Amino acid sequence: MKFFSFHLMPYEPLDFEAAERHRSAWVVLPNEMYDPKAGAKLYNRYLDELELADELGFDGICVNEHHQTPYGLMPAPNLMAGALARRTSNAKIAILGRALPLVNNPLTIAEEYAMLDNLSGGRIICGFVRGIGAEYHASGLNPTESHDRFHEAHDLIVAAWTKPGPFAWEGKYYNFRYVNTWPRVYQQPHPPIWIPSQGSGETIEWAAHPDRKYTFVITFSPAASVMKFLKLYQDQAETYGYTAAPEKLGWALPVYVAETDAIAQKEARPHIESLFNNFLRMPLEMLLPPGYTSIASMKRILEHKKGVTTERTTLERILEMDIALIGSAETVRQKIAHYGAEVPFGNLVTMLQFGTLPADLTRKNIETFAAEVIPHLRGTNESELAETATVNA
Repeated sequence: MKFFSFHLMPYEPLDFEAAERHRSAWVVLPNEMYDPKAGAKLYNRYLDELELADELGFDGICVNEHHQTPYGLMPAPNLMAGALARRTSNAKIAILGRALPLVNNPLTIAEEYAMLDNLSGGRIICGFVRGIGAEYHASGLNPTESHDRFHEAHDLIVAAWTKPGPFAWEGKYYNFRYVNTWPRVYQQPHPPIWIPSQGSGETIEWAAHPDRKYTFVITFSPAASVMKFLKLYQDQAETYGYTAAPEKLGWALPVYVAETDAIAQKEARPHIESLFNNFLRMPLEMLLPPGYTSIASMKRILEHKKGVTTERTTLERILEMDIALIGSAETVRQKIAHYGAEVPFGNLVTMLQFGTLPADLTRKNIETFAAEVIPHLRGTNESELAETATVNA
């Protein structure tokens, strides 16, 4: 098993009382609520926290893309990845993810990633996403074109990385007389591609296809749903005639580790509740605009994520569903081992800062997880995880 430290870079000092006067923390929240001086300090603090994870031996550090929201202050994750490439030495740098349909020129993404792959000496992981529904409100793009734009942009980027140029590209959404990427990517034939997902059936089928076999990562979902969707990926791979290795499966979620379960819950409570109740707050029509996904996938997502963004939640409910893992090192190890034995996923993407979690508790969390969780589980296989889960039960 490999361990990644993922950061949303939220706007921690958000005035929640003022924000509640608006119908969503996304798209419509006035940007006058952002203080550039506070934001500048946050960016540097958050980069420090990812650099700390690199120093402490995490396998990877992760950034991502969101727009017009205090939930995540990275509309251009390539900039964060560039900063990290020069300040880190060992960890992979995963951009989870870049919303392909939102750009009018996918070749800029091909070039950005190629630059980053060279700058980092081949440490870049490319996370490709469609972007959640709110991004289509922010960008003004038609959500019914989301899938087709994603697939064409993906095909163009991969061709730009792997096909000798110059060559022409004529598609439905993108047309170029010359495709001739300079520089070329450092990793050959191209950097690893990961697909973060909410569990869309179409995404599972596409990512698992033998032409791709991309690493599939479930995000922000109850553990039971995560196991179900990862199993669906395994089953789809079997349908295609191969077995999905653990390194092709991943789980992304908030994690908090402290001396005891009681201390962990007390320290994490206000900050994990702020993540779900304040930063993730948006109406359903913004989360899933008409045409964004198929009816079948929409029903599946609503069933497994009911109330995660549209209703207020509590720490008790979060713990009951294991949307986040919060407890002592032993408790967290046991839960990871338990679920890893159920469906052997090879990548755990941990959000060790979430919501309003302050700098001191974030550092404590990163250091404790690195010292007391990773050494016990790194490199374990399915049978070893089952043994760990049994011993700690």
